[in-house]
Amino acid sequence: MKILYFAVALLFANVAISQTHQITKHNGEQLDVNFIKNENGFVYYSLNGSSEEIKISKYAVSSITNKETKQTQKVSDKIIVDSKDDYKMVTVLPQDKTIGLKQAASFTGVSTRTKGEPPIANQNQTAMRIKSKSASNGYPFVSIVEKADGKYEAVAYVY
Repeated sequence: MKILYFAVALLFANVAISQTHQITKHNGEQLDVNFIKNENGFVYYSLNGSSEEIKISKYAVSSITNKETKQTQKVSDKIIVDSKDDYKMVTVLPQDKTIGLKQAASFTGVSTRTKGEPPIANQNQTAMRIKSKSASNGYPFVSIVEKADGKYEAVAYVY
């Protein structure tokens, strides 16, 4: 009789920790997970049998579907960049918000310096030049790291 109670308890425990949601990424990949929360530009989840919290950038996730209710929550739109004219659609992300995106290219250059311009205007011109270069190569995301010597390093990301 004890074995029967143990088996029933084990069955209910297994159902309780099974994956309850499906994350669909923009690249078509689907993950069966236990969804935790969508906060501060990240989607937090855990894998089956683990209590470890994993995070992924909201820009990499298309939607989250509750398996029980079949209710789907849209997380982000897919950004498609076809030409240099789409530079306004390129999103500049901090390095930590690129989790789940694939690094596509890296390029360096000299930051724009115009005499008499405030530093923010120079940063904006540099960002626009980097976004144009990313758009011409079809990269929807870029992360920019400015260095003290007036140079920068930019890393482009795709889905």
